[in-house]
Amino acid sequence: MKIINYPVLVLLLLCFTITSRAQTKHSKSTLYPTYKGLVMAGYQGWFSAAGDGSNSSHYVYGNEERSGIDLWPDVSEYEKTYPTPFKLSNGQPALFFSSADKSTIDLHFKWMQQYGVDGVFMQRFFNVAKSKDKNNSRSSFILQNAMEAASKYKRAIAVMYDLSGLAASGEDCSAIIDDWKYLVDQLKVTNQEGTQTYLHFNGKPVVAIWGVGFPDRPYNIRNIGLERLIDFLKNDPVYGGCAVMIGVPNSWRTLNGDCNPDPYLHELIKQCDIVLPWSVQRYSPLLHNDMNRYRDDLIEDMKWCRENNLSYVPCVYPGFSWHNLSRYEFPDDVKPLASIPRMGGRFYWQMLSTAISTGASMLYVAMFDEINEGTAIFKVTNNPPVCANSNTAFANLDGKPSDYYLWLTGEAGKILKHQESLNFKLPERKPEKQ
Repeated sequence: MKIINYPVLVLLLLCFTITSRAQTKHSKSTLYPTYKGLVMAGYQGWFSAAGDGSNSSHYVYGNEERSGIDLWPDVSEYEKTYPTPFKLSNGQPALFFSSADKSTIDLHFKWMQQYGVDGVFMQRFFNVAKSKDKNNSRSSFILQNAMEAASKYKRAIAVMYDLSGLAASGEDCSAIIDDWKYLVDQLKVTNQEGTQTYLHFNGKPVVAIWGVGFPDRPYNIRNIGLERLIDFLKNDPVYGGCAVMIGVPNSWRTLNGDCNPDPYLHELIKQCDIVLPWSVQRYSPLLHNDMNRYRDDLIEDMKWCRENNLSYVPCVYPGFSWHNLSRYEFPDDVKPLASIPRMGGRFYWQMLSTAISTGASMLYVAMFDEINEGTAIFKVTNNPPVCANSNTAFANLDGKPSDYYLWLTGEAGKILKHQESLNFKLPERKPEKQ
């Protein structure tokens, strides 16, 4: 006769009960149980304006025409705007928005709903994650406003940790572990009030870690605690159970080109769930047959991921410009204005349609609001300020409406969701009914 050790059995049941309760930190339900079929964009949310109370100015340096952005936003729909040192062609002050205003975040998520952009990854930089005063952090306020807007407009939302700011002098990723606990406990990012819209994948909340394997970073991926961080996000009984998306260089698979050649990167990638390559500046409409190269890279990347039980999300972008900021950060290597031109939307559509044609089931757009590097898809103006300072210049949209790239993104989303057929030709926009 088998003897049952009742004290041990009770202890085991108690441990199971505690563990089960501990796993309730994340909501089990969400409008977005999978990334598949979605077009998500990156969201910086770091723009400031003099007078917004943030004591910072991400759009302009000092009180002169010295700009840090290459695209000027269309501010006609913002509830709050702020004057700048710049002038429009009619002599009026050029106005700017502030990401610190709740109404700004609300408007951006309203646009996402209006044009069919499924949602965004909110960028959270390492210097924010390691901050001791998170409750008074501007970034935390912006994230809170974004969570509320995502619920209001039923848009998917997720957190992307950017390792930018991680130093080489002995720092590791431990701060991100504590920060994720803070986001889950205090901001309730995975269990938001109202409609649950935090992005999941295979039933697990998605957390992205971006900046792994780039050779220009000061840190060594072997000694910054990445395995511990990934293990925590995936397996911690209270805050884990997450799907990890890893942001890597475009040449991550071959370990050449823009990638650190250390094969340890592949070991890290295999511990994650989704691979996101950084394709910005890696392809251009100015290079003959570059979309064929993009297609071939995607096919081989996806094959590698299938063989290693991983999912894959291509990165697409509408164009690139980093002229103004490069004048001050890299004066010996000033970038030309619109160095990767948008070509009236043709380049963006080539990337979108090529990615979908290779079998991509989800997309990452760089970026929703990145006007520093000229990759923004949100509303920007064709009539930017006219600068007396010849060192400052702004790109335009080749005469396209300010919402054109939001619209194109939504059109790609319809194809990804099998609501429309794939067409490599740039779609024609039908006039809206009055």
